Amino acid sequence: MSEIRFVKADKLKDKPADMSKVKFGTVFTDYMFEMEYDEKNGWHDARITPYKDLAVSPANATLHYGQAVFEGMKAYRYNDGKQAAIFRPMTHLERMENSCKILDIPEFPLETVHEGLKKLIDIEKDWIPDGPGQSLYIRPVIFATDPYLGVSVSSMYTMLIILSPVAAYYANGFAPVKIMVEDKYVRAVRGGLGEAKTPANYAASLHAGMVAHEKGYDQTLWLDGVERKYIEEVGSMNILFKIDGKIVTPMLDGSILNGVTRRTVLAIAKEWGYETEERRISVDELKQYYESGKLEEVFGSGTAAVISPVSTLGYKGHDMTISGGKIGEFAQKMYDEIDGLHTGKVKDTYGFIEIVGEY
Repeated sequence: MSEIRFVKADKLKDKPADMSKVKFGTVFTDYMFEMEYDEKNGWHDARITPYKDLAVSPANATLHYGQAVFEGMKAYRYNDGKQAAIFRPMTHLERMENSCKILDIPEFPLETVHEGLKKLIDIEKDWIPDGPGQSLYIRPVIFATDPYLGVSVSSMYTMLIILSPVAAYYANGFAPVKIMVEDKYVRAVRGGLGEAKTPANYAASLHAGMVAHEKGYDQTLWLDGVERKYIEEVGSMNILFKIDGKIVTPMLDGSILNGVTRRTVLAIAKEWGYETEERRISVDELKQYYESGKLEEVFGSGTAAVISPVSTLGYKGHDMTISGGKIGEFAQKMYDEIDGLHTGKVKDTYGFIEIVGEY
């Protein structure tokens, strides 16, 4: 593929004066990465251009049949604000490749996209906010662009990477959430799209999430779609448990997203000397651990929140209070460790950080 082109904007935007008041995903930077695919040329014309709206056909294949994948990662001010850094970019892009395979989207040139991402962040590094917990959210997306109807794999695609400065996820401080075990609605099934980061999975989760909110809970804890008893994910995050001193999380069986933060947590926990276990765990087994006092902590993991401690598990009309309703010691320690890795306050001995620019 040819060199990544850079198209300079005629005018740059004003940056937010107070990042704490910016709602997630509502403000975007000056530039974005673009690339197209067609059957004759393959992936081509990689470029960085001014951020703009897109024109699509009313018959656009994605609008009708949903053939699209995306990713989510973050860039941070690193080393006392002297550098710009991305957290595990190649891991995210490799996961996007896997999502493409599941949805029959042509494999993209990984190294070209990686270089384009680094160049984009370097150009836009002044958009990375420097407040506690703040970051630059990175959203790569690939979608089908065939301009006609017909249920089939598309022959044309567009790839974009857009950037959005985001405030701290926990604006009022690190706090636990209440989650409800969902035993009626299903998010994904093995052999389906659960392992892919694709819009369909998020659309499938919206209604149950609204039901949970109406009942006073923050998130939905999903069960498997076949037997309706094995725990899978919480909201759009992976779920982990501290059971009798061991870190346990549902195994990846094709219906659960292979979370990058999940992998990070397991790697760090092992480094700290904790035994970790990836296996099927039923909600009834979890209830037994709770009743015996062995269920010590519950927390979600994901790019947006990093760690989301759980204070309450609601199941069949009964609430289980976790960690006395407070943030567990392990969850707090893990959050502090990963948050420190993001900014350089904790030394990166894992190879998670990639420096992409200097200030």
